[in-house]
Amino acid sequence: MKKIINDPNQVVQDMIKGIVAAYPEELRQIPGTMAIVRNDAPVKDKVGLVSGGGSGHEPAHSGYVGKGMLDAAVAGEVFTSPTPDQLLEAIKAVDSGSGVFLIIKNYTGDVLNFEMAAELAEAEGIQVESVIVNDDVAVEDSDATTGRRGIAGTVLVHKIAGAMAEQGGTLKEVKAAAEKVVANVRSIGMALTPCTVPAAGKPSFELEENEMEIGIGIHGESGIERKQMASADDIATELTDKIFEDMAFSSGDEVAVMINGLGSTPEMELYIVNRKVQEILAEKGVHVHKTFVGEFMTALEMTGCSVSLLKLDDAHKTLLDAPTHPARFRS
Repeated sequence: MKKIINDPNQVVQDMIKGIVAAYPEELRQIPGTMAIVRNDAPVKDKVGLVSGGGSGHEPAHSGYVGKGMLDAAVAGEVFTSPTPDQLLEAIKAVDSGSGVFLIIKNYTGDVLNFEMAAELAEAEGIQVESVIVNDDVAVEDSDATTGRRGIAGTVLVHKIAGAMAEQGGTLKEVKAAAEKVVANVRSIGMALTPCTVPAAGKPSFELEENEMEIGIGIHGESGIERKQMASADDIATELTDKIFEDMAFSSGDEVAVMINGLGSTPEMELYIVNRKVQEILAEKGVHVHKTFVGEFMTALEMTGCSVSLLKLDDAHKTLLDAPTHPARFRS
């Protein structure tokens, strides 16, 4: 294993300090935790948004803390859920009295720990609501979830719910906006190579040079099928076909597209995938309102990508277009 680290057991702590050092005018760390918060939190009369999960998915979630998206993000150890006590500290830090909304990816540990933190916060008089993101169409259940996994589509929930909160939406309105995104976003990923968790020191799985894995999770969990390597166009077609099998898209629909790199895929290749996805959508008469290409929800240094499609209405288009200021998602 060759990685630019000091101690495999200190990678998250070192990373958090480095993130805050990079954006000191915008972010601060809650002492004694691995939670990053907006410097101006809690924002008066604003619903606070908190998300998080295991580390290794950067820029998710710390990169999305800032005006227009999250108020706080809590990091767990690599591919491990943050603990309830640290989540509670983040909830308390962003509560202005208007309530706190939690955005949770559907992984068993995340769901349990976020729900426990919500109960602890409510016991302290903080009103808390939440949504569970389950956008991955690859599997109905997995070894880490009951129901579908939450993957890159989660970032679009951050964006739209964050815009609703920033515009003064109530806790009920923020929850409704987030739930509508979850109902209308679908994703699927694929991998060419595995990643290596620093503390494990060895690849999470093995793939032959001529193989690829379709439908993987963001921790290298198994997917639908291991098959022979194919062209970018064939990969893009297979991924979008899987989404179309799950959600009907009609001529005239409007969507947001996210082509997400998993950590070691060159932007060149992501744009090549995007070219074919856009071509497929055009053939169906589906209008692309906005496109995001880059690394949004990674899996350490895994090579591969995911495709997310979000069906939009006018209200969500407005929220998607609203200004955002987090370090890794400015618009």
